[in-house]
Amino acid sequence: MLRTLSRVSELPIVVRQLQKVRNCNSAVAVTNKTIVTVTNTKQQQHTRPTRNISSNSNNNNNSSLNSSSSSNNNNWITQQQQQQLRFDSRRSYSSSFFGLFQNAAQAGVAKTNNYATEATVQVNRPFKLHRLDEGPETTVKLTKEDALKYYTQMQTIRRIETSAGNLYKEKIIRGFCHLYSGQEACAVGMKAAMRDVDNIISAYRVHGWTYLMGVSPLGVLAELTGLQSGCARGKGGSMHMYAPNFYGGNGIVGAQVPLGTGVGLACKYKGNGGMCLALYGDGAANQGQVFEAYNMAYLWKLPVIFVCENNNYGMGTSSERASCNTDYYTRGDALPGIWVDGMDVLAVRSATEFAINYVNTHGPLVMETNTYRYSGHSMSDPGTSYRTREEIQEVRQKRDPITSFKELCIELGLFTTDEVKAIDMKVRKEVDEATALAKADSELPVSHLWTDVSSNNLERKIRGTIAYDIDHVQERKGVNH
Repeated sequence: MLRTLSRVSELPIVVRQLQKVRNCNSAVAVTNKTIVTVTNTKQQQHTRPTRNISSNSNNNNNSSLNSSSSSNNNNWITQQQQQQLRFDSRRSYSSSFFGLFQNAAQAGVAKTNNYATEATVQVNRPFKLHRLDEGPETTVKLTKEDALKYYTQMQTIRRIETSAGNLYKEKIIRGFCHLYSGQEACAVGMKAAMRDVDNIISAYRVHGWTYLMGVSPLGVLAELTGLQSGCARGKGGSMHMYAPNFYGGNGIVGAQVPLGTGVGLACKYKGNGGMCLALYGDGAANQGQVFEAYNMAYLWKLPVIFVCENNNYGMGTSSERASCNTDYYTRGDALPGIWVDGMDVLAVRSATEFAINYVNTHGPLVMETNTYRYSGHSMSDPGTSYRTREEIQEVRQKRDPITSFKELCIELGLFTTDEVKAIDMKVRKEVDEATALAKADSELPVSHLWTDVSSNNLERKIRGTIAYDIDHVQERKGVNH
């Protein structure tokens, strides 16, 4: 977390961070003219003149500090060197999921006009590996452009889900509605690593993925309200949204996993170099069809990444009460696995980049993203009968993926608080306008309910209708057509 300071004025920020973290892999000493960063017992000096403070009292304080801190701090450095202090290369982390979320460390920053254009960042929590000799890169680069993009995407997903929750409470959205709030870093990190030839299939918590795969907030929200501006023209609802390379939400628990395996088979058959992310939750991880898909994918060496989005709770119970083995990244047996902090968008991106390269070379892999959902399993679940409100609040305060990423980027100088405010206002305006349209739009006429039953209809009549003689009509107005 400690970083090479570019301005003396930034020192108070670091001091406040030091108060939060008791054990870290760096130490800092400050003299009146020199800021010294000691990292892993290697000393680097960066000379910056300290700023004069205008008030008399501060000047007096500075004069006393200048006379004492220079010698004392230099002696402090010498003592540390003489004692040959060793700083552990990893930070101190709580073994609990709810441990303090610590910002990633900056290893280097390229700046233009005192604003960073690119930073090198150390991922927060180390990856865990199963049947792998080496894992993803723990030091990643983050450009200003990507930082703004990831923040905007995560913030948009959060706003869409907040709006969806409100619409459900107003009884404008009916039926099932599963929110993704808290898990945004998983989807945004994976999408950042995907290429044009790659695919994704998931369960029913897919509003955010639908947006990331090219559907506008209006297309998502209107689909939820069942109106014709929706991405499936209001026919699919919360659990059945689709887009190019996105094989949608699936309402049957775990059923998307063998389907995703089939998408991986198609990629291998076509030889297009693509792969498929097959996402499922910890609640679906015990499904028999998941293990059947593992086995088949391994035998055929299919380019599939089986992603368990472990938000620590299934429908009404914790993962510890439902699974005998909660190390989901190890449950592929012969399949290698990776555990990644799902609240760190950069860690998810790095792990997914590694996994894509691996599955295209060696075959399937299991990746567990350890994350957290703020809402209940669905809108009908209050989410507080099997966990406390205090627990939810603690995660919001200490591990929220959006807040943590925002603070990191501001600290690195990749964007400013003014830029953050501009993004927040733009996102709020876009989602609010989409919400208003999703309320005001109209439903499809009844005659449109049986259009586009098949994407490429081979028969004039719709099969399987009893006592009805219905022609098949193809309008191809949905997003996925």
